[in-house]
Amino acid sequence: MSQTTTNITHMFLDIGGVLLTNGWDHHMRRAAAEKFGLDLDDLNERHKMSFNTYEVGKLSLDTYLNQVVFYKERHFAREDFKTFMYTRSQPQVEMINLLSHLKWKYCLKTAAISNEGRELTIYRIEKFNLASLLDYFVSSCFVHFRKPDVDIYRLALDISQADPARSVYIDDRALFVEIAQSLGLHGIHHTDIEVTRRKLQELGLESGGSEQEAVSSDR
Repeated sequence: MSQTTTNITHMFLDIGGVLLTNGWDHHMRRAAAEKFGLDLDDLNERHKMSFNTYEVGKLSLDTYLNQVVFYKERHFAREDFKTFMYTRSQPQVEMINLLSHLKWKYCLKTAAISNEGRELTIYRIEKFNLASLLDYFVSSCFVHFRKPDVDIYRLALDISQADPARSVYIDDRALFVEIAQSLGLHGIHHTDIEVTRRKLQELGLESGGSEQEAVSSDR
């Protein structure tokens, strides 16, 4: 496929909130508390004290769960709780279609810059075949920095050897977009697909015609 004119060579993407639903957010913790009969306030308080350490790769998921859920005997199995956590992840199909189409149409290098723990990250990469869309995974659990630390963005730029002025960063969190912009990247605060599509078009990334099929969740 011939390349259409654009100055953009690299596309950096958040995963949760852009490509997939969030991995383990307050909505999911509320659902877990209801399903498993947990005290939500206690769950959230323990989560706040442990989750950042899990996201930067210094706790395993089992250790995180020991601190947050299984610090006392429960009437449900650990594996059932972990399965619940994993299966809450769902693809944002239209966004995956759009960004996959643009990657191949414009021969873009693509990378994730995401905050997430190792086990959830690996599950989501494999389940939704994200390696077919993303060339690099600059995930907090792998690199031991997490957004909003500017070093995770700098590391992503160094690994990819991207020119910030020819790169775009897409995230559903405005603060994280602002940090990328402070380094010279074009930033898109993702609120819905049509707004993001329009902002990509302004950068010369025209989706046009039919888009590729979504990244498959079937392995």
